[in-house]
Amino acid sequence: MADEKPRDILSALTGPRPVDFTTRPVVMGTHGMVTSGHYLATRAGLHILEEGGNAVDAGVATGFALSVLEPYLYGIGGEVPILLYLADMHRVVSLSGQGPAPKAATIEWFKKRGMKNIPGDGLLAATVPDSVSTWITALANFGSMSLGKVLEPAIELAERGFPMYGVLQSALHRNAERFLSDWPTSAEAYLPNGRVPSVGDLFAQPDLAETFKKLVSAEHREIRRGRREALQAARDLFYRGKLAQQIIKFAQGSHPDASGARHNGLLAKKDLEEYSTRMEEPVTTSYRGYDVYKCGPWTQGPVFLQQLNLLEGYDLLALGHNSAEYIHILVEAAKLAYADRERYYGDPDFVKVPLNVLLSKEYAARRRRLIDPEQASLKLRPGNAAAGKPRAKKGNPKVYTGDTTHLDVIDQWGNMLAATPSGGWFASSPVIKGLGFPLGTRLQVFFLDPGHPNSLQPYKRPRTTLTPSLVLKSGRPSMVFGTPGGDQQDQWTLQFFLNCVDFNMNLQEAVDCPNFHSTHFPSSFDPHGAQPGGLVIESRISESTLSVLREKGHNIQVSGPWSNGRVLGIRFDPWTGVISAAASPRMETGYAMGW
Repeated sequence: MADEKPRDILSALTGPRPVDFTTRPVVMGTHGMVTSGHYLATRAGLHILEEGGNAVDAGVATGFALSVLEPYLYGIGGEVPILLYLADMHRVVSLSGQGPAPKAATIEWFKKRGMKNIPGDGLLAATVPDSVSTWITALANFGSMSLGKVLEPAIELAERGFPMYGVLQSALHRNAERFLSDWPTSAEAYLPNGRVPSVGDLFAQPDLAETFKKLVSAEHREIRRGRREALQAARDLFYRGKLAQQIIKFAQGSHPDASGARHNGLLAKKDLEEYSTRMEEPVTTSYRGYDVYKCGPWTQGPVFLQQLNLLEGYDLLALGHNSAEYIHILVEAAKLAYADRERYYGDPDFVKVPLNVLLSKEYAARRRRLIDPEQASLKLRPGNAAAGKPRAKKGNPKVYTGDTTHLDVIDQWGNMLAATPSGGWFASSPVIKGLGFPLGTRLQVFFLDPGHPNSLQPYKRPRTTLTPSLVLKSGRPSMVFGTPGGDQQDQWTLQFFLNCVDFNMNLQEAVDCPNFHSTHFPSSFDPHGAQPGGLVIESRISESTLSVLREKGHNIQVSGPWSNGRVLGIRFDPWTGVISAAASPRMETGYAMGW
């Protein structure tokens, strides 16, 4: 009737709206879940699960698809640290997905040429491309399908194309001029008819599709010898065969880089031939009944564990979520953990990293006493070493430090995979002619100081920022998660994990929450700049909270409301079999799917 108040029909049908709004629902099912940086890659992984594949099969398919869909973040010339939980073995495995420095890469080589840092782009910063080796190693040892099967979605996406989307288009616009002026092979690969495609245009990468097809053909030719032998044949084509020859020929050519000069790359045939992905034991700590696993100190991953050990001594719930007191404690803990990263972390094949001390609860208790609840520290304070103020230095605006993507998979059997692919992004290295992908530039994270634990040495792995996470509870599978974001990864994912564990949020609430990170310590990337006391906070944090943090001495930089991170995660309930997944709405395209 005319005098009745308008009714909310939806509310009448469904009841009142939940108090806690999330940008997306938590996706739940019992057969399997995939979450990744692009919804089409997630769909590729889900397809493999539907075809009867396990978490490793689905993860490899998703990873290769991401290299097609997100070439501004990751390509197969890059790297991919992986953590696996193998349900039938009750075992966690780390795959060392970081290629080492070439044999010719020495501190003396760079210093003789007057370089204080390794240029952050071009071919001089190329490490051994790892991604293809690590995906095939995972598939051979723990998957069940052929490379041809898991590559089907990536081949179709590269050959037939996918709809151009806004974030990729923006990245192409930012780099188009350089492609056209300096890197013609990149212009050929990414600028069809010399222009950036419009949003919605189909974007194909035929050379990359042909590279994938050659790997599949190599596998097929040797399939009679057995599955593992066929997979090895595909890997050999990339590292010892005709693809390797094309990579090295291009890598040793001359191209301009961030130094302002042209240089030939240092990567050689022998570097590819002698490389193999290793399976390693992960590092771990316990936190409030959870066992958390990370890759070793050739990544920054142990800082996540060090932060947990420090924070275990606080009642975080009582501090209040994202209160000034809570943010302050987390930031000060991060400063201590990252100070240890700078002082001690590096490839353990080349430097002794005292993880038995750094990850002990006793060490954390001593370090915790350094945190002043009222005052932000402006010093870099590694344990058992002299403290000092980090040198204020801005990053080089000419260097693209890149980004990263991430993917997680849990299958119905409780197998779990977390992988953080990165490197080989198109903004920092030219596309290899005829192959459709560029090499990575991770060599730039090395220091040219021989006394630094992350100093450059031939065949040494650079200390990567890439850091997937895996969690067990009571010895059973629980969580996998990760994010892009360089040095910030183990700060944003820490907040996500605490949101779930200490504040009992569901996965989507946990990724949606506004977050923050410290920039106090030296950056991993050329030229290793720092901002003493720097604290970046999304603008959804209240001004009253920011005011208290400024009073405590933090140098606040307010970023956009949804600007920090891109956390993805999946959770498994082994008692019910329910699998839950979520993806941050940041950066447009991340999505979780399952059934």
